[in-house]
Amino acid sequence: MPRKKGYKATRKLRERDKEKRGGNPAAELPSGEPGTLAGEAPRYLEWLAVRNYTASTIEGRRDALKVFLIWTTERELLQPSGITKAILESYQRHLWRWRKTNGKPLGISTQRSRLSTLKDYFAWLTRQNLLTANPASELELPRQEKRLPSEALGLKEMSGILNVPDIADPLGLRDRAMLETLYSTGVRRSELTNLEITDLNRERQTLQIRQGKGHKDRVVPVGTRALAWLERYLDEVRPKLIIDLAEKALFLTSYGQGFNPDVVSRMVSKFIKKAEIGRPGSCHLVRHSCATHMLEGGADIRFIQQLLGHEKLETTAIYTQTSIEQLKAVHARTHPAEAPKESRPDGKPDDKPDGKPDGKPDDKPDDKSDGKDDQEKA
Repeated sequence: MPRKKGYKATRKLRERDKEKRGGNPAAELPSGEPGTLAGEAPRYLEWLAVRNYTASTIEGRRDALKVFLIWTTERELLQPSGITKAILESYQRHLWRWRKTNGKPLGISTQRSRLSTLKDYFAWLTRQNLLTANPASELELPRQEKRLPSEALGLKEMSGILNVPDIADPLGLRDRAMLETLYSTGVRRSELTNLEITDLNRERQTLQIRQGKGHKDRVVPVGTRALAWLERYLDEVRPKLIIDLAEKALFLTSYGQGFNPDVVSRMVSKFIKKAEIGRPGSCHLVRHSCATHMLEGGADIRFIQQLLGHEKLETTAIYTQTSIEQLKAVHARTHPAEAPKESRPDGKPDDKPDGKPDGKPDDKPDDKSDGKDDQEKA
């Protein structure tokens, strides 16, 4: 009997235990007695929550502490007082040497994030009088790389990805609505999964993003096409998926609940792979493409900053470096070698510089020069 797929598999999926319903589980810290490195870690994370750090930030700190505490436990370094700057530098070299399952090293940003967590954790331990001096205060982080994000998707590539879900199936129609929302609004994956049904204003064609990154609210426009797919999803699909009428999430899984951000990432990665565009990607690639396409369409960068929810304009400015279309247009309009074809012989570009028949520059020195200046410049 063929395996049920799509909406037909919904009933079977709802029989799964909650532990098997997808998403990455929270990192579990090694246990320890009060006053030890492992024993104080939960108190540190609780302190972050009291200070109103976001759940994603706390989860990132938890994951970084887990890796460090496993490393210290293996070396029987259990007490805060036993940690020195030299030991932390040894751990830093461990992160630099470590390789993932695919053989690649940890990214510099990941190394910096894990070490920054340690600097903050040991500063907190010092304030709790568990240390007389902070061994991480002078720990130098790896130099930040200035890398450009992945090149934005082309319009045809984006269209191919949007057309991957099977809209004949209710779940495929839902997935298409999610993809269209991501591309139209440029929201983050966590912002998409946190959307509630009341956050969509159909009349004004807007989405209310509540408590986005940094606990900030904002309102973003929804394009006409994305809104049409959202309305189809709300009218035709969501009523079939909902179990508890009190559920507020805009997008529902087969279990009748809101999505886990990790599940959305895997879904989008799968769609990009099925589109066969020749490179991997996930939710951030769609968000990046949204901003780049708007910039190339003439949008002011400050409007894009507001759309994406960036606190600093410098963060948004990176899209001006990845948007090549405007630079290409200026190059074609101003570069001497890009003259209109009508002004070239036979309508072909002239590949002979300076009109020399052999295409070579005149290397005869000027009458007023003895050639020394040319040698010095070379």
